[in-house]
Amino acid sequence: MKRSIFEGSAAAVVTPMDEYGNLDLDAMGRLLDWLLEEKTDAIVVNGTTGESATLDDNEKMEVIGFVIRHVNGRVPVIAGTGSNCTEHAVKLSREAEKLGADALLQVTPYYNKASQEGLVRHFTEVGDHVGIPILLYNVPSRTGVDIRPETYRILSEHPNIRGTKEAGGNMAALARTAALCGDGFDIYSGNDDQTLPIMALGGKGVISVLANIMPRQTHDMCRLFLDGKIKESRKMQLKLLDIMDALFWDVNPIPVKAALSIMGVCTDSCRLPLTPMGREQKKRLAAVMQRYGLTGTDSASY
Repeated sequence: MKRSIFEGSAAAVVTPMDEYGNLDLDAMGRLLDWLLEEKTDAIVVNGTTGESATLDDNEKMEVIGFVIRHVNGRVPVIAGTGSNCTEHAVKLSREAEKLGADALLQVTPYYNKASQEGLVRHFTEVGDHVGIPILLYNVPSRTGVDIRPETYRILSEHPNIRGTKEAGGNMAALARTAALCGDGFDIYSGNDDQTLPIMALGGKGVISVLANIMPRQTHDMCRLFLDGKIKESRKMQLKLLDIMDALFWDVNPIPVKAALSIMGVCTDSCRLPLTPMGREQKKRLAAVMQRYGLTGTDSASY
């Protein structure tokens, strides 16, 4: 049976930037150290939350390489190397493997999209050209294409395709995927607010936005479930719903970067076309954060 890349909570980390939009790797290092101190089980870099769409290829590899070196084997590092061009996805994936990534995250092709056959051929091509595990990433609200359960079944037979980050929100389809693919294909929630429902269907954890600001709680929620303490885990999931919702008041990662700036971890700078959260909405976010004990050094700036 294929071995799981991780169990529990993986932080889908932001890419910190200075006020001019330059990479801030010092802030990234501080964020990573804190996440690991707070028991995060894996790190996902250069994903949606990491603003991969506005990083050029050199920057992608710079960030991925930095995270791999800084984490230094303490937890698995999963590198986002997806593209809507198969040849480009292969290129990025091979480069990330050379840098020492433990696994890859492959989003479905976006904009040009693909048929289900196209998805099989695309992901198979990537899998055939690397020697490390791959997690697929299904997020149809962003890409306009949805991986169907029967397509997952075909892809699950590839030795390098180990599972998926599922953010489609269709629990019936997810249940069908779990039934078709069996225990050798790991499913991770791609939505914080659906972590426990997905784990109840056999999911191994979550690739989390919330874990950027509440890493210990996200880890604990998953660990409790995995240890069979379902009631305690469910209580945490329900208690965290308001902050989970607040992190999606605007397009991800705008709110989580605002939250990290309130906590004094990094600036809230994003690259266009994303823009920082507005002053009034940031005040509302800070109020929600305070209810969860999240405060920081930037409380006077909004």
